[in-house]
Amino acid sequence: GADVTDSVNVMAAGALDKTLIPTEIMTAASDEITAIVTATDVMQFRMPYAMTGSEIRASLGSACATGTFTVDVNVGGATVLSTKVTVDATEKTSTTAAIPAVLSVTAWADDDPVSIDIDNQGDGTATGLKITMIGTRSA
Repeated sequence: GADVTDSVNVMAAGALDKTLIPTEIMTAASDEITAIVTATDVMQFRMPYAMTGSEIRASLGSACATGTFTVDVNVGGATVLSTKVTVDATEKTSTTAAIPAVLSVTAWADDDPVSIDIDNQGDGTATGLKITMIGTRSA
């Protein structure tokens, strides 16, 4: 949790330093019962504020039995990932993926369009995709 030093730093010189405020955006990109198939633009929204991204995660309600489930996240019309987000077979989270996702673009502007693509559906049995974008507010 935050301590007194964090609070003092966030309010340094009486001005709010937004770059010290952690933020997350989580969105569902499928329902919980329909098997997810490879497709582009399965979910779209706009950035609610500017942020500097540090991580993107994916989670599933039910896992693929075989194959690797792969997701791409686009901000401002282009991918922000040089290595896409993957969820390994039989797993429900990208945090344990054999190959971690790598962000190539971390500056996400306010009101930029965000779209989610399914690049690989694994064996086509996964359901319940959620995407979490993690970072800090931009100044």
